[in-house]
Amino acid sequence: MYCTVCGEKLALVVHRQEGLVPFCKKCGEYRFPQFATAVSMVVTNRAKDSILLAKHVGQPDYILIAGYVKKGETAEKAVTREFKEETKLNVVKYKYMVSRYHEPRNVLMLNFLIIAENGEITADPDEIEECRWFTFDEALENVRKQSVAEAFLKNAIAEIKNNKI
Repeated sequence: MYCTVCGEKLALVVHRQEGLVPFCKKCGEYRFPQFATAVSMVVTNRAKDSILLAKHVGQPDYILIAGYVKKGETAEKAVTREFKEETKLNVVKYKYMVSRYHEPRNVLMLNFLIIAENGEITADPDEIEECRWFTFDEALENVRKQSVAEAFLKNAIAEIKNNKI
């Protein structure tokens, strides 16, 4: 790890309240880890009997609709914006579910369960190769195995089945 201000290699130093924290000896400052924040959406229809999964450009597996939160934007705004950009549909209702850090991409994923308006999906061809509705069982069969998307999907399906949205 290196200082984002001066480029100096960081040392782990005990901070009285935080435990081991990266510290820049040159700047004399603690440098708490930085990471991106993204929203991930388990999308269901108004009847709450189907799940929308997507294959992103260049990816072989189905995953959830997701996108980065822009600077100054709330997670809730990012959900409605990203979903509209990627499908051209509106969000009818949403509910925050859970968060999970995704180490391979250094991103904190904030998962939402959303109900989408009815209508024709027009996938953004720059981001999505295919968008498709699945039954709950089909969605679980087709989502990328051992992924954050699979964990979020299992949690959301349980919420839907318990009428929590």
